[in-house]
Amino acid sequence: MSGAARISESADALTEAPSRGLARFAQSLSYDDIPEAVRERGKYLILDSLGIALASTTYHFAERTQAGVEALSDGPGTCTVIGSDRPLALRDAVMMNGVLMHGLDFDDTHMTGLLHASVACLPAALGVAEQLDVSGKDFLTAYAVGMESGIRIGASVDGGFHHVGFHATGIVAHFASALSVGRLYGLDLEQLVAAQGVSGSTAAAIQVFLESGAWTKRLHPGWAAVGGITSARLAQHGFEAPERVYEGRYGLFHTHLQDLEAKVDYAAITDGLGENWEISNVAIKPYPVCHFIHGCADAAIELYNRQSFAPEDIVGIRAFVAEDTLPIVTEPIANKKEPANEYDAKFSTQFVVAGCLARGKFGLAELKDDALQDEEILRLSRMVDCVADPDSEFPTYFSGGVAVTTRSGEELTSHVRMNSGAGERALDGAAIAEKFMANATLAVSEDRATAVRDAILGLDDRPIRDLTALLHGKG
Repeated sequence: MSGAARISESADALTEAPSRGLARFAQSLSYDDIPEAVRERGKYLILDSLGIALASTTYHFAERTQAGVEALSDGPGTCTVIGSDRPLALRDAVMMNGVLMHGLDFDDTHMTGLLHASVACLPAALGVAEQLDVSGKDFLTAYAVGMESGIRIGASVDGGFHHVGFHATGIVAHFASALSVGRLYGLDLEQLVAAQGVSGSTAAAIQVFLESGAWTKRLHPGWAAVGGITSARLAQHGFEAPERVYEGRYGLFHTHLQDLEAKVDYAAITDGLGENWEISNVAIKPYPVCHFIHGCADAAIELYNRQSFAPEDIVGIRAFVAEDTLPIVTEPIANKKEPANEYDAKFSTQFVVAGCLARGKFGLAELKDDALQDEEILRLSRMVDCVADPDSEFPTYFSGGVAVTTRSGEELTSHVRMNSGAGERALDGAAIAEKFMANATLAVSEDRATAVRDAILGLDDRPIRDLTALLHGKG
């Protein structure tokens, strides 16, 4: 779906506005239209997202965020906040749940769309589905609408949002959420077009958090869920909105991408909708760090497992990173070599490579305070020199490599073309369920985690409230 992989169709050559094609898909898709394998993959993606959300409740950012959200609220509501016994009004609940699902940066990614696909629509879809008390089938259909639409919007720009400083998920999620909940609310074709038009005025998500490890990226999917619900409801009640929200002179792509708008593949937004299912191509993360670093993490762990050197023998390290991602995961260098906090560390190739070389793994434990202050890891992190990877297959895969020089003068190298979790190395259902249980049981009992798992995997035959009832509260 990448714009670089096909001849781009300009906005002037379009026979139908992309917003209309997406609206037609959102309105017409039925549960039975979705292949069984795609539905199954979707349920496992939802399972992964909700396990991460439960794990997030054990971190202090969750408590502080919920305190702020509750301060904005007029009082208790009826919508579930994951892992909390304090329900909130719909838009407050979906904002909070979006923060939880994305809070550990452990959630899924569509490789060529360069976005966290599930969080771009799941918080909004889950909240509205609970509000309307819909069936699991209706919820899964709305989720598929949001996923397929959002992925195509992201893929059409060929990484453009990231190149100009926007967090793609935080942009795309406004449109994906609006289409997903618009489907649940029963919007007609014109209303679904209008909902996207309104979303064009709420979609903004800058990447300035990269300078200091700030928490704002965590907010992007939840804020987009609020925006999507707002857009859908306004459109449902006759709010007038532009139709050419993507391709207009002042539309999303021109205003956000400027000169890079010329590279947008407009046809890719609607080509193959309902036939080629991008849900099947969404990658589950094995590491709780920026997906761009995963190839380097794989390579560093492979070197560690050779057992031909000890961490204290290392005197030099080079990390090979896709050139387009260098500003995101290697700069500013001082911050990356000595991250100020765990969120800073998630976007540091230097720290992640060092942690993998020191411990032979990189999980949530490698982001705790003891790891951030580990002198061995920091010594290694300070010596990592990050360079452009000449063998990268980005964005098809998040390739990466590591070269280590030892005191004896030996240089050991490893390069990973296809990062773990992607393509032929994708996590299967059993591995995703294992990841879910490890994350969920940080917050709830094994029995409850098992019940949540079973409810998600059995959503085809259950009402959505069977699931949200299990997500409510603690323990």
